[in-house]
Amino acid sequence: MALNVFVMVPRAKVVNGILNGYRIGEYPKTAFKGLSVYKPPPGFIEVTPENEDTSVSPHFTLKQFLCKQADGHPKYVVLRERLLLKLELVLQETNAGGFRSDTLHVMSGYCTPYFNKAIGNVKYSRHVFGGAADVFIDASPVDGVMDDLNGDGRLDVRDAAVLYDIVDRLYGEERYDSFVGGLGQYRETPAHGAFVHVEVRGFRARWGR
Repeated sequence: MALNVFVMVPRAKVVNGILNGYRIGEYPKTAFKGLSVYKPPPGFIEVTPENEDTSVSPHFTLKQFLCKQADGHPKYVVLRERLLLKLELVLQETNAGGFRSDTLHVMSGYCTPYFNKAIGNVKYSRHVFGGAADVFIDASPVDGVMDDLNGDGRLDVRDAAVLYDIVDRLYGEERYDSFVGGLGQYRETPAHGAFVHVEVRGFRARWGR
C-alpha cells in the first residue's frame, strides 16, 4: 500500500485573498449554523504539474478535485478525507451493481470562494470547504458524459437517477453512518451532461427529485 502525505500551506499565508498568485478569495467569517464543517480550512494542498497525478485514495487523484478557475500553477485545493472515503464506497457500490468503472468522473470538486462567487453559487457551498463532488460514471465509452446507465439509448437525467439511487440506498446502513450528507440529482444542460452531487456535511439533505 502506498501512503501519500501532503503538508498543507497554512491559510495564514493567504494575503488579500491570494496565495502565491492563486486567487482563493475570502471564506465566510461565521460558520453556517455554527457547524465545524463550515469553518475555513486550516490550510491548502499545493498542486503542481509534478504532483497533480498523485493518488489521494485508491481510485482518485489530486487533479480530479482541482477548482475549474483559469489561474496557473501552483494551484491549491482543499479536500476532506471523509469525502474521498465516501466516493470510494460509492464506486464500490456502482461496480457491484454492474457499472464497471476504475473511478468516478469528478466534474467539480474543490471550489475556491473566489470562483464560487464568480459563478453565482451559494456562499456556504460544500465545494468551498472541500467536502463535495459532482460526479458521474464515464467508462463505456470514456467521452466526458454520463454513461447510459438505464440502457434506454439516451444520455439524460434518468441515468443520473440510477447513480442517485445507488447512493441513496446506502442511507441507514451502519457502514454509511460516517458519510451522511447531501445528495442532489442534476439534469443535462447545453453546458454539461447529467450528474450527481455527493457530499459529507454530517446531516441528511436531498434535492433534485
